[in-house]
Amino acid sequence: LVGMRLRYRYRLDPDPGQRRALAKAFGCARVVFNDGLRAREEAYKAGRPYLSDGELSRRLTVAKGTPERAWLGEVSAARARGEQARLKVRKPRFKSRRHDQAVRFTANSRLRVLADGRLSLPKIGELRVRWSRPLPADPSSVTVTLDRAGRYHASFVVEVREVPLAAVDAAVGVDLGLTSFAALSTGEKVDNPRWLRQRERALRRSQRNMARKHKGSRNRDKARRRVARLHARVADARRDFHHQLSTRLVREHQTVCVETLNVAGMGRSKLAKSVHDAGWGQFTAMLEYKAALYGRQVVKVDRWYPSSQVCSACGHRAGPKPLKVRSWTCPGCGVAHDRDLNAAKNILGAGLAVSACGVGVRPG
Repeated sequence: LVGMRLRYRYRLDPDPGQRRALAKAFGCARVVFNDGLRAREEAYKAGRPYLSDGELSRRLTVAKGTPERAWLGEVSAARARGEQARLKVRKPRFKSRRHDQAVRFTANSRLRVLADGRLSLPKIGELRVRWSRPLPADPSSVTVTLDRAGRYHASFVVEVREVPLAAVDAAVGVDLGLTSFAALSTGEKVDNPRWLRQRERALRRSQRNMARKHKGSRNRDKARRRVARLHARVADARRDFHHQLSTRLVREHQTVCVETLNVAGMGRSKLAKSVHDAGWGQFTAMLEYKAALYGRQVVKVDRWYPSSQVCSACGHRAGPKPLKVRSWTCPGCGVAHDRDLNAAKNILGAGLAVSACGVGVRPG
């Protein structure tokens, strides 16, 4: 069976002493990351070779022996999350204490999940974990985070094996949108909950309240946390919705066909807020890893395929239509179409063609 690495995320309940120890670990990880990034930028500007992770680790060992960085030895040998990431869009940025804090512990640093369910971390202690589900295997690493809403989480990296579901003779095309979150080729439409829009009024009120507080005051910090908690509820509701829908689609269908979407491009348009609120990228990522885990198939159709222009009944191409046109009648065969359901049927047909011949579908 094929193995894959997944993350399992749980809430943590550290006591005051553990919070102080974690604050030290976050601070050390942030300083180490920023020192490494600064060293690489200086080497680049000076025309020197790229500094490897091994060279940065050697410099860190030397720095611990200096008075300026001796305090780094007070915490475990942890790593800042993202220090090895290779970002496609922008270069890494320096980490700030004003944003989410994170530190990663590997199996080599003696992390352990104890028999009583507590998470033991070196120089941190035994942390209480809210186990919403069991871990399928021993973790290879854990990342502890503190978000802006003041919540602590542990994200375990676990190696899991593929667990194929019983094969089903069903395939579905999915047309993602804003009016409906998803239209399925089966004729079903999934409503778009518009999580952020639902809470905009409360967010505006909370943000105005924060703006009236003096900068640097404890009251402003409390108000900032209230705003962060509202945003966290939005993100949690969106993630839960994506999990439920993606799991249902993968369980009920052998093949799921979706369009590739230029989310980054649409995120710069006048529909940016609605596009980010829908979270299509997160949803399709869930579809892909769940399909790989359960032995299903996700097929991506080229985003230039004219799924909204072609009649799914006779194949007549009726041309582009503005977004306000939600239904139309095919001039070729006279069949009346719902725009989104017709697109979903076309995506299904194109996806099955991609699956059969292994080539992308381009506009005709």
